[in-house]
Amino acid sequence: MSETPAAVQIADSDIRAYETDGVVCLRGLFGRDWIDRMYAATDRVIATGKGQVREGTKPGEPGRFYANIFMATWDAAFREFALRSPAAEIAARLLRQKRVNFFYDQLFVKEPGTQAPTFWHQDLPYWPFRGGDIVSIWVALTDVSVETSGLEYAAGSHRWGKWYRAITPDQDPARMDMSAPVCPDFSAPRNRTGDVRILSWDMKAGDCICHHPLTVHGSGGNRSKTQRRLALSVRYMGADAIWDPRPQAVKLPGNPQFPAGKRPDDEAMFPTAWTAA
Repeated sequence: MSETPAAVQIADSDIRAYETDGVVCLRGLFGRDWIDRMYAATDRVIATGKGQVREGTKPGEPGRFYANIFMATWDAAFREFALRSPAAEIAARLLRQKRVNFFYDQLFVKEPGTQAPTFWHQDLPYWPFRGGDIVSIWVALTDVSVETSGLEYAAGSHRWGKWYRAITPDQDPARMDMSAPVCPDFSAPRNRTGDVRILSWDMKAGDCICHHPLTVHGSGGNRSKTQRRLALSVRYMGADAIWDPRPQAVKLPGNPQFPAGKRPDDEAMFPTAWTAA
């Protein structure tokens, strides 16, 4: 792909919404060329069986909840998306940073009729990092609604001072810190009370949701009989991302070792994705 990324325009109100709610939906920032290319790349990666695949559907359940991770380390299309699409500049502008580094990417696919939910969770407990200057850019590669497993968020939950137990789509006990509390299931009406405000958006392919690493979110199954739900999440980090290698945190490719309590300065592992002109 030879296109030169255009400057990303994000309203001040969207930046304030991200800071206040811990999440914002941005419309139409990824053009059709990017969406078509990454849709095809997703199907190609699924067909290979390559990567760190997790299956969220149990044998005998309908549909398929497929997840994969670190595609940019071995697939040129995903790496180009991480470094050349609008995602990195979106991250920098939301974080008010002059530079961001690419962290990693992750695929989420729910085929029609998939009943498996995305359990309510925060992202940061999965990662060997601490800090608020990390953002996930969740890019819709298909149209998305609550019916097709659109994400829902507890607004402002990044400010709750909570650290919930991580849980993977296949409920891998190796990734669960049993000392941490389980995140409430905000899909249940009993938990949608009081001051909890749930945010969700119907999305077109090319829209994205951007969320803080401690913002609580989840989704139901894909109730559509015909519509797939494909999403690519790319993560970027700014100045205060501090290395914190906890035992249950995801292991990065090559299992790198960095000094705890410091920001890793490793361009091979975390390449600079955008800098201010």
